Amino acid sequence: MKAVLNRVVVVGASAGGLGAAEALRRAGYEGAITLVGDEAEPPYDRPPLSKQLLCGHWEPERLALRPTADLNALALELRLGVPAARLDPGARSVTLADGTGLEYDALVVATGVRARRLPGTDGVAGVHTLRTLRDALALRARLRRGRRLVVVGAGFLGTEVAAAARGLGVGVTLVESAPVPLAPAVGEQAGRFLARLHQDHGVAVCAAASVTEVLSAEGRVTGVRLTDASPGTTVVPADDVLVAIGSAPNTEWLADSGLTVQDGLLCDEYCRAGPGVYGVGDVARWYNPLFGTAMRVEHRTNATEQAMAVARGLVGPGERRPFAPVPYFWSDQYGTRFQAHGRLRGHDEARVLDSDFAGRRLLVAYRTGDRIAGVLAAGVSPTTVRAWRSLVAARSPWEAALTGSITA
Repeated sequence: MKAVLNRVVVVGASAGGLGAAEALRRAGYEGAITLVGDEAEPPYDRPPLSKQLLCGHWEPERLALRPTADLNALALELRLGVPAARLDPGARSVTLADGTGLEYDALVVATGVRARRLPGTDGVAGVHTLRTLRDALALRARLRRGRRLVVVGAGFLGTEVAAAARGLGVGVTLVESAPVPLAPAVGEQAGRFLARLHQDHGVAVCAAASVTEVLSAEGRVTGVRLTDASPGTTVVPADDVLVAIGSAPNTEWLADSGLTVQDGLLCDEYCRAGPGVYGVGDVARWYNPLFGTAMRVEHRTNATEQAMAVARGLVGPGERRPFAPVPYFWSDQYGTRFQAHGRLRGHDEARVLDSDFAGRRLLVAYRTGDRIAGVLAAGVSPTTVRAWRSLVAARSPWEAALTGSITA
């Protein structure tokens, strides 16, 4: 029997937090919902920050997740621009940074992540991270034809920014500490495919290199000093530096809560972190029974699906169901869309099934243990991608999955 809910507090006003509030209303919940956000802006979409917004194709107002009228229709108590500071699960109370106390019957934690920074770069003008609307607008204002940008970190965020900057006529150097960009996540051949795509568009790719110093003069960045696999150091001049070396979950406010924090808020298969407390989106590390492991997924689609699952579990009819999705993400670079389904990181084998760089086509299947765990595709038909996703969802044995070798 489900507990009676009269007040739900959602901490985090991005896609996951807003999605939870909307799903609660759709499920028939009529009680109070308080939505807390550390940014002053109403909920907005983050994936376009490194694509359409950075390129100047979109303006900020287009990023709004919902029009004002739709937000008002949800009858939310909005607390924007004030982060959560402390959680007391025993008292079922959240304290905000301004001292306000919020009591709840159920709490949804959707506080997301923040960008990691390079040590010693605080206060140096021209050193950027990209996580918020303000970050994206500050970087966009600097990206003009003839300027020089160094991107530190060749993950999907870093490579998306590199592609956007090249489209604006900016000279780009992409620095990656691994010998092959993205190889730990997607395998060496897929990483080389992506690196070659950038090189073909004029990006200088420095692999197996690390930043030892960000150089500056009069408080503004002038370049980066690299140490690479070969002896010696290299200085790369720069007007701006984007640091894209990963993220850290926003869990500091949970430090004294008694909840388990381990690379995110640790949750069970129902996304439950403790009595009346649930995790959603980038901050949640939950047990996914489809893959038999705990995972934390920093993708827009997962945040939305997880929010709906938590809302259904709180007020929906019938028994709760474990949240067991096939994670999905996409990345658009130079007119090529990369799509991935499943769990690619930590794979035991990456099998390239189709690769045609001239045709911008790539298909890679990933094995973990004796099962197919994921697929990465570019320039492949939607029908083919869906077929491989179905094999991942069915936990198909590896050899059986490869027997058909769908590559059309």
